Amino acid sequence: MSAHPAVPDTRHVADWFTTHRYEVRVRGHLGGTIRHAFADLRVETRGKDTAVVGALDQSALHGVLAQIELLGLELLEVRRLPGTPARANRDEP
Repeated sequence: MSAHPAVPDTRHVADWFTTHRYEVRVRGHLGGTIRHAFADLRVETRGKDTAVVGALDQSALHGVLAQIELLGLELLEVRRLPGTPARANRDEP
């Protein structure tokens, strides 16, 4: 009996295009230049740390995490905030 190739599970593909509100915390206070790297998001100083908050799909979330790494910031926490997800506004079909 020949084996059939695995069928990819596409049930979670839609999650990549669904936005959720996220809070990403980094250690320390961010200066104006670094805050500018997150211009589309809300940047708030909270005690000794900084929170970057906004609606992101999975691709944008990975971009924010890559930016944090590129800037040499210490990532403390990534948290998806409660609320109703929304479909991202995409030009693709």
